[in-house]
Amino acid sequence: MLLIAQNHFQLIVEVGLILLATMIFILNLVPLSLSVVTFLSLFLSGGFTLLFGADLIFLVLSFGQHEFTHPFGPIALLAIMTALASLKVMQESGVNVARLRRIVYIFLGGITIFGGAMHRSFLLLWFVGLFIGYTIISKSFRQKSILTFKRILAFLGLGVVAFGLLEIVARISGMEIFSPMLRISRLAQNSVSSLKLVVENTWLIGHDPASSYWSNSSGFADGYISLPMQFILMFGLPFPLFFGLLVTKKDTIDYMLPGIFGYAYDFGYITFIILLLIVLGTIVVGLKILVEYRRRRESKNRKYLGKEVLLIGSLTGFISQAIIGLFLFNRTVNGMALLTFLFLGSLVLAHSVTIRRDSNEAVSR
Repeated sequence: MLLIAQNHFQLIVEVGLILLATMIFILNLVPLSLSVVTFLSLFLSGGFTLLFGADLIFLVLSFGQHEFTHPFGPIALLAIMTALASLKVMQESGVNVARLRRIVYIFLGGITIFGGAMHRSFLLLWFVGLFIGYTIISKSFRQKSILTFKRILAFLGLGVVAFGLLEIVARISGMEIFSPMLRISRLAQNSVSSLKLVVENTWLIGHDPASSYWSNSSGFADGYISLPMQFILMFGLPFPLFFGLLVTKKDTIDYMLPGIFGYAYDFGYITFIILLLIVLGTIVVGLKILVEYRRRRESKNRKYLGKEVLLIGSLTGFISQAIIGLFLFNRTVNGMALLTFLFLGSLVLAHSVTIRRDSNEAVSR
């Protein structure tokens, strides 16, 4: 009974630990060579290009949409940045990657167009992720960054143009779902009241039960932050869930505010600070492991090339999702997207066990 989660927070922690243990086993038992990781990254990149494209077609044809960009956007970023890092490794080894690079850029362009048209928050996640990913790659391979001042301005200009084109498409087609201005206007109208709710009712642990939608609220983990509803129902857990028309009640926190307010409200300031420290610690650990991978690569040890490029991709996805989710849109780290966030964090931390194990073996010899 002690292992059965009693609320949303305990379930999130338990799933996170299970994912971490799973990733540790995978990284230590599965031979992840550079060729295997490159193939998987290209396969995933192509799959997400088709998935986002199909979702956009269904939206235009009014067949409904699933908004796959929310849960799978960071994983698509992982795949693309892993592929780009693989190209860099192969290029350093003297391999001609011209054709492979064209394929990767086609996937990159497809995901950018299809995913950006589906959701504006994805465009922000994608552009921030590309910036972070290219920076990490240039540092890992001791190369001059391709992101010069002019290119950064061009990068920002491209983002503005993309948002402008979406607004034009929304006006011409009459489909407001494409409009970035609609999202901005909704935030302007509702974010103040949502922020007031959070600030006035958040406690060190949890929140004022009277401020929650649920009449029998415990004041902690009321479901504003949760794993996917289908996941919870599958295990028959009796947790409060926002579904159907009740989703609008959850949107007060989930849609209108950054994650720092959503997590603080549902779990309390102390719990949120601990979670934030865990996120920062994961990033620091990931960067330190990348330095170790680079040292071993430069000493002609090719054993870790596949894991190095995988870490570059997963760390890029994790950092980007953390920035957008915690400081802009809570929905980017909630629901199915929260499961993705836990997966990426576990994938980053799992590398530390591999490095420590191999270091201990080297010392024992």
